[in-house]
Amino acid sequence: MAKVGIIMGSISDLPIMQEAKDILTELGVETEIDVVSAHRTPEKMVEYAKNAHLTGISVIIAGAGGAAHLPGMTASLTSLPVIGVPIKSSNSIDGWDSILSILQMPGGIPVATVALNGGKNAGLLAARIIATFDQHVFHKMEAYRNELQEKVKESRTKL
Repeated sequence: MAKVGIIMGSISDLPIMQEAKDILTELGVETEIDVVSAHRTPEKMVEYAKNAHLTGISVIIAGAGGAAHLPGMTASLTSLPVIGVPIKSSNSIDGWDSILSILQMPGGIPVATVALNGGKNAGLLAARIIATFDQHVFHKMEAYRNELQEKVKESRTKL
């Protein structure tokens, strides 16, 4: 079974990253979650990124605020897809520093980037990646998408 690794630079990022974990759990995708700081625990980050594929991880979601090096550095150390979540942190420049740090990766080191504080969309993107090879997750994603359509139809009747 595919698994998504969810890592964050600081425990203060947990409320945003919990959204990724929650939607993946709802879709039946196994997750693991940890604090892995690119700046404060670089050795742990290197070990995590280099060995993630050995532990059954298929996709890594990495969230970070401020300088936000965790997603890019993780992507430089693994061949797995990495989804970056820029987080507006207390030391952030309105979130722009995080967005640009994750978005502006050099050629050859791709990081898929979701919106500022976009933990839920990161989880959904990870599920879509897994759905390319896991029919169970594919059908869960189809049901989720249909649910969204139904919610829009319901809201239209309230007009």
